[in-house]
Amino acid sequence: MDPLVLMTDVDQATERLARTAEELPPDAQSAPCRLPGWTIGHLLTHVARNADAFTNLLTWARTGVETPAYATPTARTEGIEAGRHRPIAEQVADIRESHERFADAAAAMPAEAWTVPLPMAGSAAAVPWGRLREVEVHHVDLGGAYTAEDWTDAFALRLLREVATGETSLTLVLRPHGLDHPLTIGTPTAATPAVGGPTRALAAWLTGRGDGAELTVSPDGELPVPPVWK
Repeated sequence: MDPLVLMTDVDQATERLARTAEELPPDAQSAPCRLPGWTIGHLLTHVARNADAFTNLLTWARTGVETPAYATPTARTEGIEAGRHRPIAEQVADIRESHERFADAAAAMPAEAWTVPLPMAGSAAAVPWGRLREVEVHHVDLGGAYTAEDWTDAFALRLLREVATGETSLTLVLRPHGLDHPLTIGTPTAATPAVGGPTRALAAWLTGRGDGAELTVSPDGELPVPPVWK
């Protein structure tokens, strides 16, 4: 997909998340979110700093000057810890401001820069998708009314395919409803269980954002427990 076209989805998803966060109590930053061990403050700060990380990568692609997503191996964790105690209003302002920097960086990209290979993203063209994935999945993690059922079918299918490709701890056959061909994780055998269901339910379960209640397992058995994507 054209990365600039996908930026429209990023714009809309970011604004949806910001509006959800605005409805939280002003001191909700210390309350737990759905991610184990993280508060809402951890989560919102991470969303903002992730935008800055992707802005760095686009700057690298556009200028040719090496600009890592995070300046040091510990910078991601340090940035989250430094910002997690701020009131919700500051967190929301940070998300909007960091998104504007990211959007400006995307708008400044010449066509040839989108083909530049980058660490963490694969190529510059994949950066808008990476940002959309972060915003949409972590919006669910806020624990409000927004759930995986609010994801579009297109987003859920792309997320499912990406997670299935990168997953290493499971061996499964996935059968999303409406998809002619199954998706595989690992190297399935005749005895490998197949998990089927709506695409959004599969994507939510495989990323640790759903309980899999809508899914079926064949042959009959318990759903495996996938790792939580964070």
